[in-house]
Amino acid sequence: MAGSILGDIFKISTWGESHGKALGVVIDGCPAGLELSEADIQKDLDRRKPGQSPFATPRKEGDKIEILSGVFEGRTTGTPISLIIYNKNQKSKDYSALKDVYRPGQSDYTYDLKYGHRDHRGSGRSSGRETAARVAAGAVAKKLLSVLGIEITAYTASIGPIEVDPDNFDQNYIMDNFLYMPDQDAVKKAEAYLTEMIDENNSSGGTIECNVKNVPAGLGDPVFDKCEALLARAVMSIGATKGVEMGKGFKAAEMSGYEHNDFYRYNDSGEIIKETNNAGGTLGGITDGSEIQLRVAVKPTPSIEKTQLAVNRSGENINLNIHGRHDPIIVPRAVVVVESMVALTLVDLLLKNMTSRIDYIKKVFNAEN
Repeated sequence: MAGSILGDIFKISTWGESHGKALGVVIDGCPAGLELSEADIQKDLDRRKPGQSPFATPRKEGDKIEILSGVFEGRTTGTPISLIIYNKNQKSKDYSALKDVYRPGQSDYTYDLKYGHRDHRGSGRSSGRETAARVAAGAVAKKLLSVLGIEITAYTASIGPIEVDPDNFDQNYIMDNFLYMPDQDAVKKAEAYLTEMIDENNSSGGTIECNVKNVPAGLGDPVFDKCEALLARAVMSIGATKGVEMGKGFKAAEMSGYEHNDFYRYNDSGEIIKETNNAGGTLGGITDGSEIQLRVAVKPTPSIEKTQLAVNRSGENINLNIHGRHDPIIVPRAVVVVESMVALTLVDLLLKNMTSRIDYIKKVFNAEN
């Protein structure tokens, strides 16, 4: 299976399935000398792992990370970093009745069309559990970004029809609730809405917003490898995402040029600043030094107990009720996944940008003279 590798210099390759023995990731291209421990990675995996709230799958996985290579005496060595997470609580029998069924909203049908067979246990590589490996790699990328003072903050912006009120925004509250919403009132409304969905054997989608501060100007290239294009590719590769927008996004289509353009001014220090950030942090595919702002649409979980119309391999139309351990909403657990994919993209762009100008190369090799 192709397509499990991301990045050009800071390159990751994820492997493993939802109901296999383990899953993991190999990171190639991480600079030597970065302080790194399993605890640095574990804190992000704990945000993603299942079984943490009434609105997540009850599957209990510790998601304990092990560093197999690439780190010695607490620092990266410059060699490939191999990370592994063992699956401890698989219940593959939950899926035995589905092995010949094409479930609505799942990859069953397309997998069979492409490969001629599939791993029906928890969707194999299409399972949301694959993102644990991305989060592990993303934690390493975020550790590298933190050395440069780059801060990534993501949160649940909406659940179903419930949206965060900007007037109630409290960044400190994001980590204090299992929905990862920065608005206490919205959390209460979202909990009530999700309880309704569960009672109806249904599920919900939502949106995630991600902001990145202190991003250097100059990241990204002006044609195919635009910063926003690479961010969109990375975030859209998360299985549950159905849309990505930067800055004003689709609202830009309703604005005039005068309304959407970010006007320039010199500040008191003689630096160029923008009065607004409708573009979301990039111009011409290149970061401009302002905050990166992106928004992600996440679909409702397709595995629901409510009766659905489906078909099987025998050519029969069937009525399907899916039982087992599934998330009534995936959005809160996907927040850290979005952070991770953004971090992985930006680290790769930072490393590539080091060779974009001759004066950068001379500086690295102390060849100013």
